[in-house]
Amino acid sequence: MARNDDRIIGCKAPQKSRPTRKNTTTPLSKYPYPIPSREEILGVLRTSETPHAANDIAEALSIKRQEREGFFKRLAAMERDGQIRLDKRGHYQLTHPSNFVAGRVQGHRDGFGFLIRDDGQDDLFLPNGEMQKVMHNDRVLARIVGYDRRGRPEGHIVEVTDRANKRVIGRLVNENGALILVPEDKRIGHDILITQNPKKAKVGQVVSVDLTDFPSRHSQPLGRVVEVIGDIDDPGMEIEIAVRKYGVPHEFSDAALASAAKLPDEVRPVDIRHRVDLRDVPLVTIDGEDARDFDDAVYCEPVSVGRGQGFRLLVAIADVSHYVRPNEALDIDALDRSTSVYFPRRVIPMLPEKLSNGLCSLNPDVDRCVLVCDMVITARGEIKAYQFYPGVMHSAARLTYTEVAAVLTNTKGPEATKRADILPHLQNLYGVYKALHAARQKRGAIDFDTTETYIVVNSQGKIEQIVPRHRNDAHRLIEECMLAANVCAADFLKRNKHPGLYRVHAGPTEEKLENLRAFLRGVGLTLTGGDKPHASDYAALIAQIRDRPDAQMLQSMVLRSMQQAVYSPDNIGHFGLAYEAYAHFTSPIRRYPDLLTHRAIYAILQGKKYLPDIGHDVSLSTGLTKAAREMQKADDTARGRARNSVAIWEELGLHCSSNERRADEASRDVEAWLKCYFMRDKLGEEYGGMVNGVTTFGIFVQLDSLFIEGLVHVTELGSDYFQYDEIKNELRGERTGIRYRMSDRVRVQVSRVDLDARKIDFRLVRDTPVKPPVPRSSSSVGDVASVGNGAAGPRIRPLMGSMSDDDMPSTRARGGTKKGAALTAGARGGAAKKRGAASKSSKPASQGRPARKKR
Repeated sequence: MARNDDRIIGCKAPQKSRPTRKNTTTPLSKYPYPIPSREEILGVLRTSETPHAANDIAEALSIKRQEREGFFKRLAAMERDGQIRLDKRGHYQLTHPSNFVAGRVQGHRDGFGFLIRDDGQDDLFLPNGEMQKVMHNDRVLARIVGYDRRGRPEGHIVEVTDRANKRVIGRLVNENGALILVPEDKRIGHDILITQNPKKAKVGQVVSVDLTDFPSRHSQPLGRVVEVIGDIDDPGMEIEIAVRKYGVPHEFSDAALASAAKLPDEVRPVDIRHRVDLRDVPLVTIDGEDARDFDDAVYCEPVSVGRGQGFRLLVAIADVSHYVRPNEALDIDALDRSTSVYFPRRVIPMLPEKLSNGLCSLNPDVDRCVLVCDMVITARGEIKAYQFYPGVMHSAARLTYTEVAAVLTNTKGPEATKRADILPHLQNLYGVYKALHAARQKRGAIDFDTTETYIVVNSQGKIEQIVPRHRNDAHRLIEECMLAANVCAADFLKRNKHPGLYRVHAGPTEEKLENLRAFLRGVGLTLTGGDKPHASDYAALIAQIRDRPDAQMLQSMVLRSMQQAVYSPDNIGHFGLAYEAYAHFTSPIRRYPDLLTHRAIYAILQGKKYLPDIGHDVSLSTGLTKAAREMQKADDTARGRARNSVAIWEELGLHCSSNERRADEASRDVEAWLKCYFMRDKLGEEYGGMVNGVTTFGIFVQLDSLFIEGLVHVTELGSDYFQYDEIKNELRGERTGIRYRMSDRVRVQVSRVDLDARKIDFRLVRDTPVKPPVPRSSSSVGDVASVGNGAAGPRIRPLMGSMSDDDMPSTRARGGTKKGAALTAGARGGAAKKRGAASKSSKPASQGRPARKKR
């Protein structure tokens, strides 16, 4: 039965609703008594060391003798499906696990799915019939039963080992008199029959439902309404949906809020004991106009370094670890979130507001506790020495990127006049930036120059316009300073052989490298470096294409060839930034890995070792099921051994990387919904655009003036039959020879908008070349074309012998260097040879946190 839904607008008929049970009043079983689930039966066999007769299993499950017919038939079905087998004595036991493939189910909105294997081998295709047993993200055991017509290995699900969806969000609809939940996540291919509605939710409302029965081949899942979120058109509903859809924690625990309430409102004398006093050093924060959490401040002064000139750069970072103690309520909530999540008009912070916007935020005119990275940098951008120490600061000014760019552009202008007291310090910062930038170019770090956009919303949280975000030298200045501090943090961990989380980025895989080179040949470009290109080879390629009219498309293709940067205790370097070691240190208010790095640095300064203790009540997003983690812990306890230090850091790396992706997915989902909502009243309008994606089923086009993407389905390209060339990344008509490739100019008409699917469809109006729009020039004279918008850091060279006091420039910091906090001579850290590339740049954070590149 088709649903009435005004969320799909356009000329095409809306898709049919997914099938649900035709008669929702039919009993789930033909037997008048309950039958144990397959999971319960497998649980008995899994916990037993010997095979069991059927009646023994029935006894273990407390099944009465007169109620065993259905149970015996279920055993027979499980044997048929390969879940269990009979031995020579007629006793049941688990099928040998070596025949099974473990993994996570990935659903598709069209009903089929895939099993993403834990062993990293090719995914298994799961047809619609298999997907009826499971839901998206469930963990299962399966066996390969053959290959489909495309040659893909096909799987048969043997056992569901972990149900991922205990709670589902969606809208209530009425079908044949029954209340049904239609999940917002279209990868969940089941409509849920509502059996309990204590919240009195109404048809059309968005609700959360707890599953009381999971799906099987013959029955749909059942659920109970536990929360009424509101109506679909309520302001901010898209965010409420996204945080629940992706499982983003959005409410702090009572214990965490109570702990935050007990914290002081300001820095106390006891807090600054044993800290270096930097309150008379004019440290400043430089962020976006709408930023509210300030976790970094900078200061620079010229100094003599040996016989030459150089800089002393101070990067002061909010000392979150002073207030957030390991395994306390605030820490548990922060670990659960792992990162702040940024949406238009709203932020889901990692820490309660009292900390994120108050006690830890480096607001102007108040004392704040900080952890300082104090560096000596040569005129060539090389870090000669560095040290870490706890400090207390008093921000001299809260500056914005726009303001600083204006000051640096015109040092005699009105903005510079207003900031005359700190103008020399800003010029010093600009000087160290140019030195660090020159070192980055020499090292060959990759510098992507992609266009970022910014969503401007109205009071209702809906899009008013989407504008390009122009980066200026103030953005790049701060990035260089933060990268320098991050490199020092990684070197400090590595030099002291202390475990921690590095931000690692492997080189491109052989397959992606081969595909990229094939594509580049088609557009007359080459990537040097042989089988294992360096970052400098990619940097040279980017430099070649920067002035081409199709530069954005080409950079996008190069970016897609890269792997994703992740957190790991195994330091393999950072390919794109060309670092041998790199860590995250500068954003502990909004990133949990940075907080872990702070704790490790403090442990080293105190001559100790920091080993995170993950409590039993903490659930990590590591890919392991909760049962597997508990079994692992129980086994360690039984054997009387402590958890391996590296294993704990590995779990934390997986957890933080997973939650980072979760935050990105939630942010993208909200942006996609807002863009669809924005385009609803633009049906029939025509726009010029560029092809920025080619697939087997059509071409994706980004509109020039709106920066919004949509699909021209292959059926809209004409009557010809189009073949997709994966190497050339193009669609080609067999009869006409017409080709559609990346960067082609087209004119399209908006034909359909589907809010549920977050999709926009276009109809091709004209495929002859359309004159590209004239690119907007930057409003900042301070933008240097050769600089781009990338960032990287200094080359760290070892110093021969120990440093004397003369090696450290004089400081204006009251109290000087704390006794015992000696400068650390840098370790070698130039270009990471034969190692892996820039992390995939995510879309900029919408309102809230300024868009700093994710490295």
